[in-house]
Amino acid sequence: MIFDPAAHQESPPGSFYDVVVIGGGFAGLSTATALAEKGIRVLVLEARPALGGRASAFVDPATGERVDNGQHVLTGAYRETFRFLRRIGTEAQVHLQPGLAVDIIDRDGRASRLTCPEIPAPLHLLVGALRWDAIGWRDRFALARMRNGGRRGGYPGATVREWLAAHGQTPRLVDLLWEPLAVAALNQSIDEGAGEMFGEVLRRTFTFERRDSSLGLALCALDDLYVNPSTTYIERSGGAVRANAVARVRADYAAASVRVKDELFHPRAVICATAWYALPTLFENSPPAVANIIRAAESTQASPIVTVNLWFDRPVTSSTFVGLPGRSMQWVFDKRALFGGSTSHLSLVSSGAEALVNSSNQELVDLALDELRAAMPPVRSATLRRAVVVREKRATFSVAPGQPTRPRTATPVPGLFLAGDWIDTGLPATIESAVVSGHAAAAAVVDFLRAG
Repeated sequence: MIFDPAAHQESPPGSFYDVVVIGGGFAGLSTATALAEKGIRVLVLEARPALGGRASAFVDPATGERVDNGQHVLTGAYRETFRFLRRIGTEAQVHLQPGLAVDIIDRDGRASRLTCPEIPAPLHLLVGALRWDAIGWRDRFALARMRNGGRRGGYPGATVREWLAAHGQTPRLVDLLWEPLAVAALNQSIDEGAGEMFGEVLRRTFTFERRDSSLGLALCALDDLYVNPSTTYIERSGGAVRANAVARVRADYAAASVRVKDELFHPRAVICATAWYALPTLFENSPPAVANIIRAAESTQASPIVTVNLWFDRPVTSSTFVGLPGRSMQWVFDKRALFGGSTSHLSLVSSGAEALVNSSNQELVDLALDELRAAMPPVRSATLRRAVVVREKRATFSVAPGQPTRPRTATPVPGLFLAGDWIDTGLPATIESAVVSGHAAAAAVVDFLRAG
């Protein structure tokens, strides 16, 4: 059913929007395009000069290359994300592996490759492990115990390390496989992140369809993947997108309104799709109806990510991405394999980077180079041409046991809804969590407008 905004329009054409979405990242744009798809006129407001939120891109002045603010990886299990990209016409801009294959270089410099065959899940992971020469039979038997993604709902309050130990996982498996996956998925040390959350990630990734565990990388910069196409989609549907628009919300028990400088909007619904840490400053007043949500946002801790981009004068690896367990930089991605060219642009990622985030740029570049040279001999003879460090100090919210309860999409204020990766989606702070929340918020708004 398509919603008819004309039936509810109270202002002259061009000045009325049915819904205001605050925040122009994955959550906000997936929400807005889902509403636009239903014929609802949407206004998207973004406080920053450019859209994208914590998943954005910038132009490197030295190379002229568009560089993402961090290396974002998708998986085949990101069903809502791919639904969003299909809507805006960019699904083909993500290269998804035909099956999970990961190159790994262990602490001693030994290289191996975990490849999962084309058989149903979760057997594909078990058979892949049988063929993986980096682990022994004790490790393989331990992995077989995880065939159902661990016991769902078991061991509440346990950290990832405690959860893995309770599931009988060996130190070798933890070091080579589970820790790199957990740190990448949760953006926290396995001594801090919640085991139950990691168990849910494993369940969704490895137990349904074989495609779910395949890794995907964008073939273009993030703004071309979703920001620009979403803007076009919204505007063609009669909506609008504004950057440099610092919005403030006034809410009570009856309704919510939005102010941008001297301009006041009274839409039928407002969706706050900002990062959790921005939510407390979004309200002009202190609405009692959302006081608990604001307190939870204020009390939720953050976890940083550091990305070191290195440009070399020649190719140094034939792999698109390589796991580097036991290092500060846990993963390295070669953009050359995606974009082509005769040189290498490597992105090295340190998730859960509390120990590194305050280091100087030169210290981080030196650390990345040292770890690369130890793991990849071709780097030793290559010439470094350019280095760019990106820090996201509040890249994700903490999923450590004991963090505040995450809120639902609907609020006690009629017409006020929430979206964002922090919303209670059952997932950690991922692109998929953001889009799941966006689609849920859009569906809730459609129901609200129809009921009105």
